[in-house]
Amino acid sequence: MGRIACANVLSDLYAMGITECDNMLMLLSVSQKMNEKDRERVMPLMIRGFRDAAEEGGTSVTGGQTVVNPWIIVGGVASVVCQPGEFIMPDGAVPGDVLVLTKPLGTQVAVNAHQWLDQLDRWNRIKLVVTKEEVKEAYQEAMFSMATLNRTAAGLMHKFQAHAATDVTGFGLLGHANNLAAQQRNEVAFVIHNLPIIAKMTAISKACGNLFNLVQGTSAETSGGLLVCLPREQAAKFCSEMKNQSSGAGGQGAVGGAWIIGIVEKGERGARIIDKPRIIEVPPRGSQAANDNSSNPDPNANLS
Repeated sequence: MGRIACANVLSDLYAMGITECDNMLMLLSVSQKMNEKDRERVMPLMIRGFRDAAEEGGTSVTGGQTVVNPWIIVGGVASVVCQPGEFIMPDGAVPGDVLVLTKPLGTQVAVNAHQWLDQLDRWNRIKLVVTKEEVKEAYQEAMFSMATLNRTAAGLMHKFQAHAATDVTGFGLLGHANNLAAQQRNEVAFVIHNLPIIAKMTAISKACGNLFNLVQGTSAETSGGLLVCLPREQAAKFCSEMKNQSSGAGGQGAVGGAWIIGIVEKGERGARIIDKPRIIEVPPRGSQAANDNSSNPDPNANLS
């Protein structure tokens, strides 16, 4: 939880192409419902995870605030002072751009499905479409994905002349795509054709009566990837570089990289997902299928 919270906070900088952070503060609420033994075990672990992720991002935690609360809450603040050329304003998308997403969707479904392993009535709703082992693998994938920094993508935004970006979190892919489209200087619309989703999460969502609205793009994500608008001629290169750097750094591994998910066209500053989007099943790292996974390098693929 500590690592995920830190990665989520840093993504606000990474979404503007900023790779360096000067300072971080950690905000933590300790649950009053926890006994002293649990509190002394859990809280230091959360603090350590937050600090570890900050260190991975090349920064440090210099302070913050801790309060007592009915629930555990963890968050923070990331700040940096930089020159105008060091960040990319999220308002420069133009018709013809390609939309790229740097982490798979489905974290909310994966976490819920893992909780349902111990809830017989819930498990009975999904056991025909997924095995317990597949749920555990998806949960591990979601956890690793959420804890992965978007720093690599932030650096590559400059190299490949990104025009705009946002991080995908609580409003889901479509919610954040709409927010980004609304901020554009040009009259453009985002059209999403492909949805990279952690394997089996689409089937679970359907088995639950579309409880999460995963394919509709409004399923909440936590510490998701960056949604980046790139020139068409740069999108495939960005994806390839993301995959190479993620694998080389031991980060996102075989399933790492990025996926081309849509296009930017003339429109009224909104976003939509086509009626029958292509679902890209992203296998959890470590699984046999992960070795065969592709980042969809062709910018023209499935975008008609």
